[in-house]
Amino acid sequence: MKNLFRTSLLALAIIFTSCSDDDDQTLPAETNTIVDIVAGNPDFSTLGSALAITNLTSVLVSEGPFTVFAPTNDAFADFLTANGFATLEDVPVDALASTLLNHVVGGINNAADLSTGYINTSATFNGEADAPLSMYVNTTQGVMLNGISSVTTADVSADNGVIHIVDAVITLPSVVTFAAADAATFSELVGALTRADQPDYVSVLTTANGTAPAPFTVFAPTNQAFADLYAELGVAGIDDVDGAILTATLNTHVVAGANVRAEDLVTGTVATLGDAVEIDATTAIITDPNGRTSQVIVTNVQAANGVIHAIDTVLLPQL
Repeated sequence: MKNLFRTSLLALAIIFTSCSDDDDQTLPAETNTIVDIVAGNPDFSTLGSALAITNLTSVLVSEGPFTVFAPTNDAFADFLTANGFATLEDVPVDALASTLLNHVVGGINNAADLSTGYINTSATFNGEADAPLSMYVNTTQGVMLNGISSVTTADVSADNGVIHIVDAVITLPSVVTFAAADAATFSELVGALTRADQPDYVSVLTTANGTAPAPFTVFAPTNQAFADLYAELGVAGIDDVDGAILTATLNTHVVAGANVRAEDLVTGTVATLGDAVEIDATTAIITDPNGRTSQVIVTNVQAANGVIHAIDTVLLPQL
């Protein structure tokens, strides 16, 4: 009987010890990463599929942090229709991956942290890590991205960042995208490029990288630069500039076949679609054929088919 009693006590001790050990084994903490939020929202099912197809899910479960502008299913449906794709699987994987990365910004950027101007995305020009694609943020009324996509729900917090829901896919930008979106800086330039008697500059400057004459380096005069030009020429506006002179002028601001970022500029003569210009890389000053000078004031607005540098004076062809 004593042996039986001892055996029973030993069995009870083992049971209680086992239960105690089980209590010490806590369940893994639930996560709320960007990927978890996407997976848990039915309106992000297409985004979730896109992340899986491109193997970007593993990126957005990492520590980050990230800011993700997340398109809804309706946004993806519009994107597919506009680009002639029947299904998501019809989109080339590399192009889809680049497009998704164009929605991802490093760090946590809540809506209140965003201001009008350019930020860098996780997409790159031609796969070059030191040439991140730009995004133009306009906070004048809400948050508008590249002039085509609006934030509809902001500040969805995640363990590894923040999500802003957007109503349109932010397609890979061309140099025209930024000129059109940044009207406060480039509306006069857009007016010149689209004047009825001019070549179809929009079609040319939206040429995809890898197809001639892309990529482009565009020295883009600001609105103030055009205002100064009108005063210099004694005209009221762009409509008063001679058509042939306007064409030659616009051509002088575009370098074809090269994506030359500010850090890659070299001093010397640079061929453009019009007259050649002289660049001093040390001072970032461009001299046109008439000896007039223009200062580069904003650099490296990076598009998928070229780069823009804003300048403070319109360059004129040989007059």
